[in-house]
Amino acid sequence: MASPIITLLTDFGTSDAFVGIMKGVILGIHAEVRIVDVTHAVPPQQVLPAALLLRSAVPYFPPATIHVVVVDPGVGSTRRALVIETAHGILVGPDNGVLSLAAVRMAPRVARHITNTALFRHPLSQTFHGRDVFAPVAAHLSHGVVPEVCGPVVDAMIELTVPAVQRLPRRLSGEVIYTDHFGNLITNIDADALASFTVPRLSVSIANIQVAGPVQTYAAVAPGMPLAIVGSWGMLEIAVRNGSAADSFAAGPGTPVTVVVESRDA
Repeated sequence: MASPIITLLTDFGTSDAFVGIMKGVILGIHAEVRIVDVTHAVPPQQVLPAALLLRSAVPYFPPATIHVVVVDPGVGSTRRALVIETAHGILVGPDNGVLSLAAVRMAPRVARHITNTALFRHPLSQTFHGRDVFAPVAAHLSHGVVPEVCGPVVDAMIELTVPAVQRLPRRLSGEVIYTDHFGNLITNIDADALASFTVPRLSVSIANIQVAGPVQTYAAVAPGMPLAIVGSWGMLEIAVRNGSAADSFAAGPGTPVTVVVESRDA
């Protein structure tokens, strides 16, 4: 039988020992578990980017995977710690919305408030719940503890929403929601929205500047030229071949992006 998997997604970076300490806590409880780093480069305290990254990653893991997220600006406050059972795995993290986008994608069954302190590491720090709450809880779950032991069911949790795309018969108005490591600007306009336009030509603009596309590959334009493409998230993104769209357009989350049906005589 395959060893269970725990993924880690944090804003801790890799310069400090925080990630390694969490792994040490997990392995101290369950030495046979496999630990996968999704990323530790989430911008500090930025919950929505973390939620988007988690949502993009979870479909590619086996169904029994336990996903731990620690992007937790409310650590030590009254915010709850959650374990969420889904049809495709378990989510563990703070109740600040960071788990909500992935939970919807994974078909949530039940969310529980983690209140069973017997599962925690003691003494409990008020600044490092990744070490003292989320890592040990995930390790115990990977070692056979059932979610019911963690605590009571919650009726609702904090949910994040991605900004809605404004739809008109010949126009989609969206915005950048995430900037990746390459400077690609990922928008809230998905492939299905683009496919709703059954016409041969669309015009894509960011901050009122038109770019090539949508194209099929980055290589469709010359180096240094901007383009629009449906990326690996299934969302329209603005990129610059061999460059950074974020730098070229001085753009980031919130920058408007528009898709327009070109007139037939254009």
